[in-house]
Amino acid sequence: MMSSSNEIWTASVDIEVQELIEAEKYRQGSSLQLIASENFASPAVMAAAGSPFTNKYSEGYPSRRYYGGNVHVDKVEQLAIDRVKNLFGSEHANVQPHSGSSANAAVYMALLDIGDTVLGMSLDHGGHLTHGSGVNFSGKLYNFISYGLTEGDERIDYAEMQRIAREHRPKLIVAGATAYSRRIDPEPFRDICDEIGAYFMFDAAHIAGLIAGGQHPDPVPSADVVTFTTHKTLRGARGGCILSTSELAKKIDSAVFPGTQGGPLEHAIAAKAVGFHEALDPAFKTYTKRVVENANVLASELTECGFRLVSGGTDNHLLLVDLRKFDSDLTGKAAQETLDLGGVTLNRNSIPNDSRSPFITSGIRMGTASVTTQGMGPDEMVMIANFTARILRAKSDEEKIKNIRFEVEELCTSFPPYPE
Repeated sequence: MMSSSNEIWTASVDIEVQELIEAEKYRQGSSLQLIASENFASPAVMAAAGSPFTNKYSEGYPSRRYYGGNVHVDKVEQLAIDRVKNLFGSEHANVQPHSGSSANAAVYMALLDIGDTVLGMSLDHGGHLTHGSGVNFSGKLYNFISYGLTEGDERIDYAEMQRIAREHRPKLIVAGATAYSRRIDPEPFRDICDEIGAYFMFDAAHIAGLIAGGQHPDPVPSADVVTFTTHKTLRGARGGCILSTSELAKKIDSAVFPGTQGGPLEHAIAAKAVGFHEALDPAFKTYTKRVVENANVLASELTECGFRLVSGGTDNHLLLVDLRKFDSDLTGKAAQETLDLGGVTLNRNSIPNDSRSPFITSGIRMGTASVTTQGMGPDEMVMIANFTARILRAKSDEEKIKNIRFEVEELCTSFPPYPE
């Protein structure tokens, strides 16, 4: 006799976890989400991520699996591949990486030998951990050397990058950043790679959505490999993706599986397919344009409030704020914690040549992708800048911060990310 549905599972509803989910839902909707690496995924993306595809093992690739029962998995993964190739105009795509970091690890495995020299952006000038940090696998397994920003305008020093590349002759040059607010021109990287015979990899984790939306120079025609995360400005499921030339397809695929990963997360891949579908809609271009416009308004108003912006502004979705002009004693750590109390969520971040440790920092990083998804515009960016300044000026007055938080929550209730 078949068991009734409530007898199948061995445990009752997990009230503790459900309460935490509801609490997190409330937190996201009642405070300002300004972390530059976050966004609000659509209900359709989240539904796919929670679909029955989570139950399926599918090591391998479409039509080349090591398990049976993958007829629908093959179709959904191929759909994700076709859509992302269409979105970016790429010859090849691998949608299996679990994250941007695992995508980068696979590329390094595909193109490098242990100990090979790689040129990447310095972490303290805006680069990512996987671009050669000594505490990361990239810095432990490969000989990373770094380029950075000019002292004057705090933009990428392309001339110095070329000088370093000619001196050290790396096998791979990595473009891309995690805390850089200006456009990154792919052409100087391509030129020097051609000159010295290096591979060119562009890590577009933060700006993939802006590239898809036409708000940032497209690296796909210039780079041998492009990696990115499928959330952030792309506004899809959490995960990673690798685009490459057809010439490198086999190396890339082999480095993902079986090189660095086992079974892919097909529920996440289904959600990636939904996200790519949404990004192919013409409305997505309008969204990314608004993201950049909002970032510029926020930058201007923060400057009016007494903050200094690294490089003087932004060309993309993020802002790197130097706190020292606003309050020389205020650290990024203290600012992050104080702003959290006031309902403004962001992260501490090192600024170029920061004298404080990466755990303390002299700066904060802000992004406009999430609040733009909520429908906020220039007027709200002015309010956000002023909330930020008022909360930090009241850093020793908990009652005043509490009152500002009520104002923040009132603003957020007008722009619910998931209206019921």
